[in-house]
Amino acid sequence: MIYKITKYTQDRAKELGVTVKPSTLAGKKIDVYKKGVKVASIGAIGYGDYPTFMKTKGKVFADRRRTAYKSRHEKDRHIVQSNGWFADKLLW
Repeated sequence: MIYKITKYTQDRAKELGVTVKPSTLAGKKIDVYKKGVKVASIGAIGYGDYPTFMKTKGKVFADRRRTAYKSRHEKDRHIVQSNGWFADKLLW
C-alpha cells in the first residue's frame, strides 16, 4: 500500500528544505531526502497522522491525537534530523 503524501506534509517539507516521496521500505509511509540523499524513512503504514486525521475525523480529534503523539514521543522528537524529529515535523 502506498501512502498518499498530503499537501500539509509537502508544505512542511519545503519549510525544512527537504523533499519527500512515498517510501521504498515496506511498512513505512515516507522517505525524506536532503539534497537528493535519503536521510530518513518515517511513519508506519497502518497508523494515522495529523493530516489524515484532519481529513477523516476532523480537527478536534486530530488535535487530541497530535497531543498524544507528541507526549508519547517526547524523547525522540527533539533529536534534530532523526527519524522521530522528521516524523514530528512532517506528519504531526
